[in-house]
Formats: sequence, structure tokens, C-alpha cells
Amino acid sequence: MKRLFLLTAIAGIFAFSNVSAQTKDPAMSGQKLGIGLDFALPTGNTNNLYKLGFGGSLQYQTPIAQSLNFTADAGFLSFSGKDFGGFKYPKYSAIPVKAGLRYFLVENVFVGGEIGAAFGTSSGAKTSFIYTPGVGVEFPVANKSTIELGARYEGWTGGNNNIIVPVKNFIGFRLAYNFGI
Repeated sequence: MKRLFLLTAIAGIFAFSNVSAQTKDPAMSGQKLGIGLDFALPTGNTNNLYKLGFGGSLQYQTPIAQSLNFTADAGFLSFSGKDFGGFKYPKYSAIPVKAGLRYFLVENVFVGGEIGAAFGTSSGAKTSFIYTPGVGVEFPVANKSTIELGARYEGWTGGNNNIIVPVKNFIGFRLAYNFGI
């Protein structure tokens, strides 16, 4: 019994010292630039008018405190309209530009939020205010490089009718490749 206790204690000390000696993955630190594919699943009234949206984005990240990054991104999203018995709702496209914060709960898992503006590029489209809470995970794949999978709720506000700002809210998904700069 004493021998088993002694072996367990030695194994525990070895395991603890091994965990303490680990260093942060280089892919999870420093400034990063990410190139991503974005998918937008319309919700609420937006779902009645539009199909799945898609686009791309470019995102910059830089650490500002322990486990906290500043983010800035710009992209392009396009939604095709649904068909209503011969009438097809017009396509809507926008250029969202956002800035925010990303907090890493553990080394790879993050929560965050962004605010910004969506500049409508369709005929008669106006600018919308954007608010975006989200979650995600980054998987290190190489020195200073990660693959990111993220999900977010994105709300767009502005205008009093659906013609000016037809997209009001959606669940967004992002698949991106981030590399250190």
C-alpha cells in the first residue's frame, strides 16, 4: 500500500511539472490575418424573403491583453431572394465592416462581439448598424497559423421598411484560415 501511494505521488508530481512546463502554442499568439468563407442563415422575417446568404471576409486580430484580442473585419455578403409564385424577391448584397473584441476562454475557444455597419450595394439599399455576438474555436495547424470555425448571431438595424434594409438578422457561420503577420 505504501509503495502504491509513493508511486502515485511521484506520477502526480511528474504530471504536474509536465503540465506547468508547457508553453502557449505560437499559433494562438500575436497578430493574425484571416481569410474566411461566410454563410448566413436568415432568421425571423428575413427568412421569409431570402435564401441562405454567402460571402467572404478578411479579419485582423491583435492581442490587447491576456486572452483578449481586438478584431477588425470587412467582407461581402449576398442574399438571393425567394420566389413567391412568379415574383422573385430581389437579390440583396452588402459590405459589412466591423470592429470588436474576442476573449479566449481557454487557448482555442473564444467568445466575442463586434459592432459596425453594413453598406448596402444593391439598388436603393441603405447603410445598417450591425451588432454581432459570437463563439468559435481556432485549431492550430502550423507555426502561427490556425483554422477557425465560428458561429454568430448578426442583427442589422436601420430603415423603416424592408426595401431599404431587407436583411434584419441571421445566424452566421465562418470558416477561415488565419496566419500570423
